[in-house]
Amino acid sequence: MKLDPTQMADWQIAEAAEQNILPIHELGEKLGLQADELIPMGRNVAKIDYTRTWNRVKNLPVGKYVDVTAITPTPLGEGKTTTTMGLVEGLGVLGKKPTGAIRQPSSGPTFNIKGSAAGGGLAQCIPLAPFTLGLTGDFDAINNAHNLAMVALTARMQHERNYDDERLAKIGIPRLDIDPEQVQLKWAMDFCAQSLRNITIGKGGKMDGYEMESGFQITVSSELMAILAVADSLADLRERIGKMVVAYSRSGTEVTTADLEVDGAMTALMVDALNPNLVQTIEGNPIFVHAGPFANIAIGQSSVIADMLGIRMSDYLVTESGFGADIGYEKFWNLKCRYSGLKPDAVVIVATVRALKMHGGGPSVKPGKPLDPAYTEENLALLEEGCANLIAHINTVKLSGVSPVVCINAFHTDTSAEHDLIHRIATESGARCAVSEHWLKGGEGAVALAKAVVAACDEENHFEPLYDIDMPFKDRVHAIATKIYGASGVEWSAEAEKKIALYEADPDVRQMGMCMVKTHLSLSHNPDFKGAPRDWILPIRDVLIYKGAGFVVPVAGDIKLLPGTGSNPGFRRIDVDVETGKVTGLF
Repeated sequence: MKLDPTQMADWQIAEAAEQNILPIHELGEKLGLQADELIPMGRNVAKIDYTRTWNRVKNLPVGKYVDVTAITPTPLGEGKTTTTMGLVEGLGVLGKKPTGAIRQPSSGPTFNIKGSAAGGGLAQCIPLAPFTLGLTGDFDAINNAHNLAMVALTARMQHERNYDDERLAKIGIPRLDIDPEQVQLKWAMDFCAQSLRNITIGKGGKMDGYEMESGFQITVSSELMAILAVADSLADLRERIGKMVVAYSRSGTEVTTADLEVDGAMTALMVDALNPNLVQTIEGNPIFVHAGPFANIAIGQSSVIADMLGIRMSDYLVTESGFGADIGYEKFWNLKCRYSGLKPDAVVIVATVRALKMHGGGPSVKPGKPLDPAYTEENLALLEEGCANLIAHINTVKLSGVSPVVCINAFHTDTSAEHDLIHRIATESGARCAVSEHWLKGGEGAVALAKAVVAACDEENHFEPLYDIDMPFKDRVHAIATKIYGASGVEWSAEAEKKIALYEADPDVRQMGMCMVKTHLSLSHNPDFKGAPRDWILPIRDVLIYKGAGFVVPVAGDIKLLPGTGSNPGFRRIDVDVETGKVTGLF
């Protein structure tokens, strides 16, 4: 059956492609897994026994390491996962042995506006429905473990209020004297639900809990997701979970999950989630899926574990960082690579004509609404103006010491003149550039991109972190703000100043990583500032601490840890064929 992306929805292409899907044991053999290293989770999905596999492959030579990032996207996204799938397929066409490592999609975007994160057209991973709708339960494990910490915390607050010291002593519980105004954690759920951002819990009587202000955050923003992304073993996972700070006492002492004696149970819920998942592209290339998205409010990377395995089992491992190079690649560069010890050989920056025209001053791009004709008709002046954003991201990758490859993710409404203009500007800015038609043609359409990536990987690079881990926190934020975002400086709120000084004085925190929280829709903190804005100040309004993950988390601007559902969400179009049980309408 010929698959035509111009005539078929992504879910229809996936459904047709799944008729020829490689059985999961054959995919495992193609990757080089031994039979006892594969844990089948149905016909076409598996987990990989990380510990068993790592012990076998850890001394193998590493392949080439490629990260896929992007320019600042429109709210529709510009196709990083599609490009990742296409590049893996293209490398396969060239006769290489490639593997992908991507993040598991969140139900928030899946049922909201942006849709799944499987890629699209002939550059997507399958089976689509299991991949999109929970996969093997990693997010459920994170949800349950996170909320168990909240259960332990709120129950402890109630019992300490209701019991005197003598009764607490009888049951072996020391009084933690938790300050209800200093609870750091919220409840977690994997949906976009703006009405649950701020709630009051514990209403009722004495036995109905502890009444206080609380709320929800999306699962991918949980510290547990960050811990899953950076842990390198079960022992490491267990230790990190025990360090999570959930609240402070009235005297200012940290209250951790270990203090609540819930860390062991949380780890028990997370044991299976430590093993990465295995699926495949439409063309039968192996794809690791592990950890979650949202680099604007989380680390937004596939896991260290997946990359450590994949790079030893492949000629080329292609991984993906969330959103643009200003946040996704910056965290890959200065956080993930510190944890893994790996260094990229090339970085792909995905660009679209559509997004560059928006950055040039084009009309607003709104999900669920038709694109303005400015985006479907040739306009070289608008496009050239918007290329300032592309140049900024090229400079970010070059600053890290790695060769950038610009991928023009081709849309059928683009013109040759528009592609030529982007190619010229990218080349003049010091990047390789290739037009890729992977969405339309799969691996064959990505051959030019794959060749450019191979050439970049063969070039010597000088990858170095942006800042030394001994650098003071405020200096790190200033470096990121001015050198990556293009800000003139940084302004700290009184609350943020107080917290950053406290963390700087703590020897256990001083050398932790810096995980910025910032909008993905602009290089700045303001989603309305398009292109490459100048002469602006980055406002830091708060600083969070993720002691288990090893992150200090400055929060820039007004950004929410729980997104909202739009007026025309994707769940309206998702259904099930009651005769076959097949899911329809995923996008």
